[in-house]
Amino acid sequence: MADYKLIPISEIIVPERLRAVEDDHALAIQASIVEHGLLNPITVRATPASKGGKYTLVAGAHRLRAIQLLDDAEIEAIIVSADKDEAVLIEVEENLFRNDLSALDRAIFVQTYRDTWERKHGKVQRGNPDLRKSANIAELIEDEARAGFSTHVAERMGFSPRSVELLGQISRNLHPDVRHAVRGTPVADNQSALLKLAKLEPKLQRSAAVAFRETGDLKQALQLISSNPTPPKKADPQEEIFARLVGTWERASAPTKARFIEHIGADDGDAA
Repeated sequence: MADYKLIPISEIIVPERLRAVEDDHALAIQASIVEHGLLNPITVRATPASKGGKYTLVAGAHRLRAIQLLDDAEIEAIIVSADKDEAVLIEVEENLFRNDLSALDRAIFVQTYRDTWERKHGKVQRGNPDLRKSANIAELIEDEARAGFSTHVAERMGFSPRSVELLGQISRNLHPDVRHAVRGTPVADNQSALLKLAKLEPKLQRSAAVAFRETGDLKQALQLISSNPTPPKKADPQEEIFARLVGTWERASAPTKARFIEHIGADDGDAA
C-alpha cells in the first residue's frame, strides 16, 4: 500500500544513486515544473530510524533537485513500503527503459536489476516460486524464466538481445575508475568504446582512466597505456650523473663549493 502526500524536502535522505544527478537535466525539469507543475511525484520510503531524515529517496532524484532549485520547501511524494533492495528495484524499473540513458547507464541499470533481484529472491529460473512475489516486476521476471532476460529487455528497449548481453559485459567488467572518468562524456554513450575498455585488465583500465582525464581523448589515452609502446632511447647513465653534478654545483653556495674543491684535492685553477 502506498501513500501520497506533501513532505518537507529537509526530511528526505538522498542515498548514492545508480545514475548521477545532472544539473542540466534538473534545470530542464525545473522549467517544465514552472509551466505545468510537478506531473510525476517522487517516490520515497519511510525510514524514521535513519539519521538526517524521515524518508529515503527511491526514485525521482532529478525531480527533487529541480524542486530544490526552485527553493520550494516541500514536494509531492509517493511513500512506498519497501526495504533497501526493493527500493533499488523500483529505482531501476523507473529508469531502465528511458530513452535518454547513456549506454553506460543502461549497462549499470540492467546488471543492477538482475543482481538485486537474485540477491533478494534467488536465481531467476523457470519454476522459481518467488517469481510472483512482486506485482511490479512480475512481467519482467516471468519473461526472464520463459525467454531469457536479454530477450525481454531487448524487446522493451528496442535493442537486439546481443546488445543487451554486451551491456551486461560492460557493467560486470568496467572498472569504477573508468566509469567515473567517462561519465558525462561522449564515451559514456559509445558502446564499442566501453566494451574495448571493459576487455582490458583492471590495472590497465585504471591507467586508462587517468590518461583519459588528462587528455580528454580516448584514442590518445589508449595509446599512452599501450602494452607495446615504442621503447625510449636508453640514456647514458654517466650523462645523467654529469647532469646531476652540474645541477648540484650550480645550487651550491660559495663555501660549499670551496669545501668540495678541497675534498677532491683540486686547486682553484682546476675548479674554474
